[in-house]
Amino acid sequence: MPFLQPVTLRGTHAALVPLSPDHLAGLQDAARDGELWNLWYTFIPRPEAMAAEIERRLGLLAKDSMLPFTVLDAEGRIAGMTTYMNVDGANRRVEIGSTWYAQRVQRTPLNTECKLMLLTHAFDALNCIAVEFRTHRLNTQSRRAIERLGAQLDGILRSHQISPNGSLRDTAVYSITAAEWPTVRAHLNFQLERPR
Repeated sequence: MPFLQPVTLRGTHAALVPLSPDHLAGLQDAARDGELWNLWYTFIPRPEAMAAEIERRLGLLAKDSMLPFTVLDAEGRIAGMTTYMNVDGANRRVEIGSTWYAQRVQRTPLNTECKLMLLTHAFDALNCIAVEFRTHRLNTQSRRAIERLGAQLDGILRSHQISPNGSLRDTAVYSITAAEWPTVRAHLNFQLERPR
């Protein structure tokens, strides 16, 4: 039986539903909001490449190496994508990554709640020993968001990957361990409950 099974996770500000080809038009619209494909330090597909990205992610799901989700906002509108990836079922580890959101939901409670739902499922249902996050060393917005979750910097993988534009990517690796999870959960719940 695969380590990861498709699941729907629902909160107040967001829902994570299994990725489907039926989500194509909504994901294209979400990527257009902010022209996210123009960010040089990350990979977000152009609207015309979204069908291929959905197919790629679903192919990795079939190989038990990714569990892709479509992110819905509080109104049920498609707002982006996220995944469990780099799955290591034998060692009960996953990475939360390949995440992007439409500009309209950035800097809202949506990301915090999505991460809370993914972390809760990873630690409480999958019994993970650690959950990783990775981002480009120069993606300061993503790094600050990961740090606000309570993740700790494990280190920088220098010249880790060749980016689509040919530049070399230094990858910042963060993690939350099972021992840290109760404190991180309390922190995330506090962030979601406090007045904004």
